Amino acid sequence: ARKANRTILSEFESKQILAAYGIPIVKTVTATSKAEAVEAANSMGYPVVLKLFSETITHKTDVGGVQLNLKDAEAVEWAYDAIKDAVSHKAKPEDFLGVTVQPMLNLNEGYELIIGSSIDPQFGPVLLFGLGGQLVEVFKDRALGLPPLNTTLARRMMENTKIYEALKGVRGRKAVDLEELEKLMVRFSYLIVEQPWIKEIDINPLLASSERLIALDARVVLHEQEISQEQLPEPAIRPYPVQYVKPWKLKNGLDVTIRPIRPEDEPAIVEFHKTLSEESVYMRYFNMMKLSRRIAHDRLTRVCFIDYDREMTLVADYINPETGKPGILGAGSLSKLHGVNEAEFAMLVSDAYQCQGLGTEILRRLIQIGRTEKLDRIKGETLPENAPMQRVCEKVGFAIERGGDYVRLSLELG
Repeated sequence: ARKANRTILSEFESKQILAAYGIPIVKTVTATSKAEAVEAANSMGYPVVLKLFSETITHKTDVGGVQLNLKDAEAVEWAYDAIKDAVSHKAKPEDFLGVTVQPMLNLNEGYELIIGSSIDPQFGPVLLFGLGGQLVEVFKDRALGLPPLNTTLARRMMENTKIYEALKGVRGRKAVDLEELEKLMVRFSYLIVEQPWIKEIDINPLLASSERLIALDARVVLHEQEISQEQLPEPAIRPYPVQYVKPWKLKNGLDVTIRPIRPEDEPAIVEFHKTLSEESVYMRYFNMMKLSRRIAHDRLTRVCFIDYDREMTLVADYINPETGKPGILGAGSLSKLHGVNEAEFAMLVSDAYQCQGLGTEILRRLIQIGRTEKLDRIKGETLPENAPMQRVCEKVGFAIERGGDYVRLSLELG
């Protein structure tokens, strides 16, 4: 489209982008003549929908560009001419390039939703979720968010709309698969982050029922040709740093994945804290912090939901061979300090998995992240009696300053 100096994608092109990100789309066939439209309708079966195929018009209903519930070939031919005539009168004849043919789905079986994105001057790309369909601007039941999403943030967006209560099931209707809707919203948010040339995009409607989620229509507008890549708006939130996700093996042969923490790790972090001895807690927090305080939701929200630009927490997760459930064996954090190009680190490993090299490996990865992020120095403090932590730090190159109530740890990265 950009090579052709276009800023508007056709509906067909827009849906292909959605499909590339695993978002289900209704079967859509382009027809540039009545005969092609009838052939497509006969192939997919009646009833069908005809929509305007255009590279210049995105709001098809505004120009009479949609005809629904066409039950035979004669109705398809009539609808083709009707759309062509309407566009010629309400827009320009050259805006009509043909039609798209789609199966007519039963909208009464679910809810019409909208998922979209546009550019905010301050925050860059902003996501929208809510009640969709032709009356989207009338009801204005919507929630906003910043990409990229995770499943927790996607659910929060849903919860901030009135339609959410209906999606959970109401008046005999089965509930929509909300977990699958969360995943769809996450994929859509990554589309926004990874395709910065998109200025506006929306799926309206997204048909959501207990059986399926499917995009019935899509609209994509690109940034103007004169904008350079350096001028493209950037997301306000840094995407999940997948480059720091790597496998590792403990000395006992257990396979783990060391990766940045995610908001949905909160339940696993709760279970992780339950495995810690009083000694491990005291060595980490310099006091006997109670379990109830360590696993309080308000605290863990701050621990698990972080700004990756200012803080990086790595966790070592694994699959418990006895239960088959995921768990966390250790965690280490790197927090940038205000006013200086330095960060403070902290670490904690489950008692049952200490002395397996895990703490050393997490610290090594935090150091590498510090270098990648171009920090000048990493530092921390530990108790004089925490000899294991001091040994780990010496092993990876930290300078140790003993004396006083705390042992100071420092590593120059420059």
